[in-house]
Amino acid sequence: MTKERPKLILASASPRRLALLEQIGVQPDLLLPASIDETPRRNERPRTLALRLAEEKARAAQRLASHDAALAGARIFAADTVVAVGRRILPKAESAEEAAGCLQLLSGRAHRVSTAICLTTARGAFRSRVVETRVRFKRLSDSEIDGYLAAGEWRGKAGGYAIQGLAGCFVAKLTGSYGAVVGLPLYETANLLVGEGFPIHRDWLDRA
Repeated sequence: MTKERPKLILASASPRRLALLEQIGVQPDLLLPASIDETPRRNERPRTLALRLAEEKARAAQRLASHDAALAGARIFAADTVVAVGRRILPKAESAEEAAGCLQLLSGRAHRVSTAICLTTARGAFRSRVVETRVRFKRLSDSEIDGYLAAGEWRGKAGGYAIQGLAGCFVAKLTGSYGAVVGLPLYETANLLVGEGFPIHRDWLDRA
């Protein structure tokens, strides 16, 4: 008899992360966005911040799910992405001025994108991974920045840009995981889920 897989809750409202999960054949049973304070702590490193926020999102969603008996035993999956130049953490742009500042800083230089993923286990513990990707932008002209700001893709995006959109043409070089820059490293995500009893590859057979 095939063991029934546990329910999976995605602690995010991000359509990008949902689409990336679906790309590898994973369909969450529930979306349960968790609102947390994402302010970096003093002297907190980008990698450490991404990991802490992913785990805090998982913990917050775990508390919400605990109030619903139908979700008993469900696994929580959360992620967070941080963009940084050196140790300077860039904001998730909420204004055109903030996004412009990010783009001007990123113009013509390399930056790091740290994406952390976190999955709760059957015992309620956390299994986490952090993936770092190095991205280099071309030197941006004023018209390129103005055009991108007008397009509005920067809203709510770490570092003020979305690589899967118009900003893809700004990227001169990428070393690491493209999916992680979008919001979810697929290799690490699949391994984490398979390790906790989600038969991703077996489910692909149902598509044949």
